[in-house]
Amino acid sequence: MADKIANDSSAGQNSQQNNPLSKKLNKILESRLDNDKDMLEALKALSAFFNENSLRSRRNLRGDIERRSLSINEDFVEAFKEVKVQLDGIYEDVNAMNDCCQDMTNRLKAAKEQTHDLINQTTKLQAESQTLQMRAQVADAFLEKFQLTQAEIKLLRGTRDGTLHQEFFAALARVKQIHNDCKVLLRTNQQTAGLEIMESMALHQESAYERLYRWTQNECRTLSGDSPDVNALLCQAMEGLQDRPVLFRYSLDEFGTARRTAIVRGFIDALTRGGPGGTPRPIELHSHDPLRYIGDMLAWLHQATASEKEHLQTLLKSCGNSNKHDVPDLIHDVLGHITEGVCRPFKVRVEQVLVAESDAVILYKLTNLLKFYDQTIGQILSKEASLIATIQEMETLSLKMFFNSLNCHASKIADKIELPPADLSSPPSLTQTLQLMQDVLASHDASVVPLDARRQDFQQIVSCIIDPLLQMCSVSASRLNTVDMATYMINCIYLMQTTLALYEFTDQRLEMLQAQTDAHIDTLVSEQASFVLTRAGLAQIYSVVQQHQPKQGPLSSIQGMDGITIKSAMNRFDSYLGSPDSLVMPQCGLLLSTALRENVRKASTDLLVSAYKQMHEAVTGAVNDYRDPESIVQRTPEQVAELLA
Repeated sequence: MADKIANDSSAGQNSQQNNPLSKKLNKILESRLDNDKDMLEALKALSAFFNENSLRSRRNLRGDIERRSLSINEDFVEAFKEVKVQLDGIYEDVNAMNDCCQDMTNRLKAAKEQTHDLINQTTKLQAESQTLQMRAQVADAFLEKFQLTQAEIKLLRGTRDGTLHQEFFAALARVKQIHNDCKVLLRTNQQTAGLEIMESMALHQESAYERLYRWTQNECRTLSGDSPDVNALLCQAMEGLQDRPVLFRYSLDEFGTARRTAIVRGFIDALTRGGPGGTPRPIELHSHDPLRYIGDMLAWLHQATASEKEHLQTLLKSCGNSNKHDVPDLIHDVLGHITEGVCRPFKVRVEQVLVAESDAVILYKLTNLLKFYDQTIGQILSKEASLIATIQEMETLSLKMFFNSLNCHASKIADKIELPPADLSSPPSLTQTLQLMQDVLASHDASVVPLDARRQDFQQIVSCIIDPLLQMCSVSASRLNTVDMATYMINCIYLMQTTLALYEFTDQRLEMLQAQTDAHIDTLVSEQASFVLTRAGLAQIYSVVQQHQPKQGPLSSIQGMDGITIKSAMNRFDSYLGSPDSLVMPQCGLLLSTALRENVRKASTDLLVSAYKQMHEAVTGAVNDYRDPESIVQRTPEQVAELLA
């Protein structure tokens, strides 16, 4: 029974599930209208079909919806009818257009068949036209590259007034460029054209260079003022003329001639008229002062030479060194030509001064002045320049006149030998000559000539003065006795030494003078020692002791060498030891140098000590048989040396 109920229940559920209405109700009940926007919109549209929710309205809902749908479809049909009518019109128009296009295509096809030959001919003509245009462009480019314009030809030919403009150089550069470019044509098949163009450009080039040379020549001729204005156009013209070496050199020579005239005129004006307004004053106003006169002339020449070099450097600043031109050499050559004109007036005036001057000091100062400007101006001009040669010639003449003056002075000294003064000091002629040498050497030290040249001049000057002085002193002292001669010569040589010691390059000469002084000092020392020995009575004894030989027997056996005689002499010598200054020769006190006097005293003392030592050894020696030798020579050599010291 239970099974049956269960089966009935399951059968009831299955019939329920297969019922469509149940399915729809379940679907409606299960659906959530809040999330279904389409359903909401549909319900909202349905709400507009009726105003009230009544049973009748709900029953007629379906019919209302169908009527509404039918009405809408009718409206669509009416609207599409009008669209169809318009589409039919468009279709007819399109068919008409299609017919027209087809007709035009047929006509074009026919026309194309008829004009095919004409189109081919037109295409061929267009290709030929393009070729001709390209050839025309090539020809224009060729003419532009290898031909001058009328304006450029006019610039090269110039105007009647002969003026030159900046554009001329551009045209000249264009001609040179075309001429060089023709070399490329000569390496191609266009050799004939290249040769013709080169010939044409060569004619233009020569004509332009001729005009440029004439203009440059005229411009250079005008540069004869004191301060020439070398403008940039003239510099460019000189640069352009470098390709024509002959014309370039002629133009430089023209410039040099103009500047030579200007510098000669300026030099003469500086000598005679002075500067503008009389300032500075004319150089010849100082002709009475040789140093200033010649110095002013040399200073003017140096300044003028430096200025002319600046003008030349400005003129040739655009010119570069090449195989044809070496600018520094050109400048030196032209400067030498420019300054050559002043050589004659300068030489005449300097010669007049040098020949008339007799003062050796002034002549030597002039020599140094000429040497200085020889080197100073020589840094601007070349060694081959005429002005340098003239200055060197005047320098040689001045040096020759200087040594002639010294030789004349030496000859006067030799012709008139002065007797030595009573005090055996130097004669006035020696003092005057040494003063002259001091003045000369002072100017020598102040000179700015190179060291080697100064050394050579110095040695020659010293020899020219010292040698005659030594000869003069020797002749003057020839009549004096030995001691006086030695004293006199020492004093004279001492003055020479003290004078020479103040200057450089005198070491060799001082050594020679010192050797002569030493010889005379030796003489004086020997005479002083002999003088003491003679006055003390030991001269004869010392002479015998020096000459005694052992084979002659004992020294005491020789006459005059007995103990009593020697003891008596030793007593007198002992008195000398108590007062050494009592037996000093007067000539030693006449020596001008305190040091030399001290040397003579010391050397003579050493000589006396040595002599006493020999005599002491002889007396005390057993071989000489002296009885009680200690009583004969009571002092030892050391005691004598200490007393004389």
